[in-house]
Amino acid sequence: MITRSAQTHSGAASAHCDVAIIGAGPYGLSAGVHLKAKGITACVFGEPMEFWAHRMPEGMLLRSPRVASSLSDPDRAFTLEAYEAASKTEPSAPVPLDTFVEYGRWFRHQLGSDLDQRTVLRIDKDQPGFRLTMQDGEEICSTYVVVAAGIGPFRKKPAVFQNLSPQQAIHCYEGREVRKFAGKRVAVIGAGQSALESAALLHEANAEVEVIARQAEFRWIGQHSWLHHMGPISSMLYSSHDVGPLGISRLVAYPKLVSHVPLAIRDKIRTRAVRAAGSRWLPARLKNVKLTLGCSVLEAKAAGDEVALRLDDGNERRVDHVLLGTGYQVDISRYDFLPQELTRDIRQFDGYPKLAGGFRSSVPGLHFIGATAARSFGPLLYFVAGTEFASRELVSHLSRSRR
Repeated sequence: MITRSAQTHSGAASAHCDVAIIGAGPYGLSAGVHLKAKGITACVFGEPMEFWAHRMPEGMLLRSPRVASSLSDPDRAFTLEAYEAASKTEPSAPVPLDTFVEYGRWFRHQLGSDLDQRTVLRIDKDQPGFRLTMQDGEEICSTYVVVAAGIGPFRKKPAVFQNLSPQQAIHCYEGREVRKFAGKRVAVIGAGQSALESAALLHEANAEVEVIARQAEFRWIGQHSWLHHMGPISSMLYSSHDVGPLGISRLVAYPKLVSHVPLAIRDKIRTRAVRAAGSRWLPARLKNVKLTLGCSVLEAKAAGDEVALRLDDGNERRVDHVLLGTGYQVDISRYDFLPQELTRDIRQFDGYPKLAGGFRSSVPGLHFIGATAARSFGPLLYFVAGTEFASRELVSHLSRSRR
C-alpha cells in the first residue's frame, strides 16, 4: 500500500511505501503476499505474470513438476491445486503455460491494492532509502527495494548471430507466436528445454524445423526413471523440486546451506544442476524433426530474405529464421531501471549481485530475489520452487531490520 506523506528530493509531496518490489512474476507476487501477511507495508510494481504471458511460446508446458509449480504464501492456501479447484480447471501434468499464467493472476488478487501495474523507470538512492520514478513521472519513496524483475533482459545472443536482424535471429522467449512460422524453414540452436520444446512446437505448427546443437547427444531430465520409484530411498536422493541430478538435488533444496559452500564449488553445483537437458515428454514429439548433433554454427549472415548458416562440419544451411535456445546470462547492469551510479555500488561476480542473508546486496536496503540470487544461494532460485525460501528469508530479515 502506498501512502502520500513523504517528501521528494525537491521538497514536493510524494508517495511512500516501506518496501517496493520491482516485478510481478512468481517471486515478486510471492514476496508481496508474505510481507502483507507480516503486516509490512509493501507494494509490488509491474504487470502480473507479464513475462510468462507475453514472452513464453504458446502451447508451452512447464518443465517443473506440479508439486514444484506453486507460488508461495505463508499458509500454503493459494497453491496451484487451490486455483484449479476454485476455477474448475482440470489438473494436468505437466502444467500448461496458460494454466500457470491464469493461476499467477488469480494468486495476485491476494495482494489487493498492494499491486501497482505501472512500470518503474528508475531507482535512485535517496537517504535514508530510495526514490522510484514511475512511467507517469510520479516519484515514490521507499525504505527498502526488492528487485524481482526476472530474466527478460538477460537473453543471450551469441556473437556469430549478432549481425542478423531481430526478425532473422529470434530468442526462444521472443517467439511466442509459433503459428506465424508455419511453412517457414527454422533452425533452432541449442539442446536445452527451451530449444527442444520450441522445436517441437514449431514442428506441430507446420514449420520445417532443424535442431542444431554442439552436444553429441541430448540429455533428458530423469532419464533414469527407476531411481525416482524406490519409495523412501528416492526421497533421500531427490528433492520434490526436481532440480539437479541424484544427490545434488537434495543439496540445492537448502539454499541457506548452499550459500556457505565456497564459490568455486557452488558454481560447479549450479552449472551441473541446470545443464542443457529436455523433459522426458519431448522425445516423442521430436521424432520427425531433423536433429543435427555435434555441430556448431561458424557463420551466420543475411542472404536477402534468407539466412545462410555455415557449420563447422563444412555443410551449409539456408533458412528463413534462426531461433536461439541459447539461454540467459545474468547481468544486473542490463536492468533499465538501475542507473550506472547505483549499479557500480553493488558488489558483483560476473553480473550477479553478491548477496548476504536476507538477499541483501552491498547497497543497504537493496535486495535481489529470483535468478539474480542463484549464484549466492544456488540453482533453486532459477525456478518457481525457490519462491518459498526467498519469501521467508526476505521477510525474516526485513522484520528484524524494521524492529
